[in-house]
Amino acid sequence: MKDANGCITSTSVIITAPALPTATITAGGVTTFCSGGSVTLTSSAGSSYSWINGATTQSITVTTAGSYSVTVTNASGCVATSSSTTVTVNPLPTTPTVTSPTICDGSSATLLATATPSGTYTYTWTVPTGVTAPGNVNTFTSTKAGTYNVRITNNNGCT
Repeated sequence: MKDANGCITSTSVIITAPALPTATITAGGVTTFCSGGSVTLTSSAGSSYSWINGATTQSITVTTAGSYSVTVTNASGCVATSSSTTVTVNPLPTTPTVTSPTICDGSSATLLATATPSGTYTYTWTVPTGVTAPGNVNTFTSTKAGTYNVRITNNNGCT
């Protein structure tokens, strides 16, 4: 504005504050899984993305354990960072070792399945026709020759 002498007495300045983006992470599945699995983490919408692992896309596929967050920048250049999402990857048991001696006609053999690391496991046997599967045990005796398989599952559900 100008006064009676033509001097500027005040100036109006309009300041606008663009809104901050929303920074959230949505998991496309469970965030606790067995080794070899994955989960897709997706950020809320923005103009650019910077994940804690260096990725710059809106979605990332995670296969390793850790804490994941994303920084979202909107079209106005405003920045917000999400809370962390924790991903847990449970180890698989090692391939089971089955100790089995040769079965001679009329004799029996004891089969023993072991896995590492030590812990609690569930044992599921597949046995030849005519043999009754032994249930949840790591050792059993059979009198019939054939192919025996065992599936070991740890207490995290990893097989």
